[in-house]
Amino acid sequence: MGELLIGTCSWTDRALVGSGWYPAGRRDAEGRLRYYAGRFPVVEVDASYYALPGERNSRLWVERTPAGFVFDVKAFSLLTGHPTRAAMMPDGLPPDAGDPAVLDAVWARFTAGIEPLRAAGRLGAVLFQFPPWFVPGARAEAFLRECAERTAGWPLAVEFRHPRWWADEERTEATRDLLSRHGFTAVAVDMAQTLASSVPPVTPVTTPRLSIVRFHGRSAAWGTGSKEDRFRHDYSAAELAQWAPRLRALAERVDELHVLFNNCCADASVRAAETMSGLLAR
Repeated sequence: MGELLIGTCSWTDRALVGSGWYPAGRRDAEGRLRYYAGRFPVVEVDASYYALPGERNSRLWVERTPAGFVFDVKAFSLLTGHPTRAAMMPDGLPPDAGDPAVLDAVWARFTAGIEPLRAAGRLGAVLFQFPPWFVPGARAEAFLRECAERTAGWPLAVEFRHPRWWADEERTEATRDLLSRHGFTAVAVDMAQTLASSVPPVTPVTTPRLSIVRFHGRSAAWGTGSKEDRFRHDYSAAELAQWAPRLRALAERVDELHVLFNNCCADASVRAAETMSGLLAR
């Protein structure tokens, strides 16, 4: 069986910090990460979606975590076709994804920002989470091909937010083949299945090195309302137990499996990660 790493999609989320999960004396930036890394072996860097990561922070993350701890880093919003605030762009550049010079500058800054993690062997994956309007077709395939060229040698994972990518057996096979050709890890998700936008909980393996499952919660407000509305869900032990045999089977097919909880309201994500850890340990 491959190594199974369980964690959450942020250690700095405001709701988690305010929940009281971090003990007194461990609530500064260094204390939070050291405390988290003493309890989980993996974390997703969510902040890099909103602002380009910096080399200094990456070096500090390496210094503040034990050997073997890994970071999955979310790609900056402009690189995945999401709206991007001008204030988050480097050197006053406009958030224009259609301008090759702008894209080159953003790619260069993102690459430099995560290099300390790569150099230390602590980069689990770079997560490209595509928007709901990123649908199967020639344009999407060209975009993925460009991503593969720019990230050659990176451990790259892809999460699609449009259900058509995994709509039926034929489409699933085509999507699996597309990601495999580029060496991209397919990200599986758990979410509410009652919405038109619901992505099915398929678990395709597209690279032998790594697989990732992200648990978004099962809120019916997915795609609407505030962030808290979209991700408000406390996983029950029964809900998590349903996934345990699937995760064990998935871990048999890859060198490493990351299980990450994104139900980021108060301490719901860390409690779910702790529960899942206990279930899989048994």
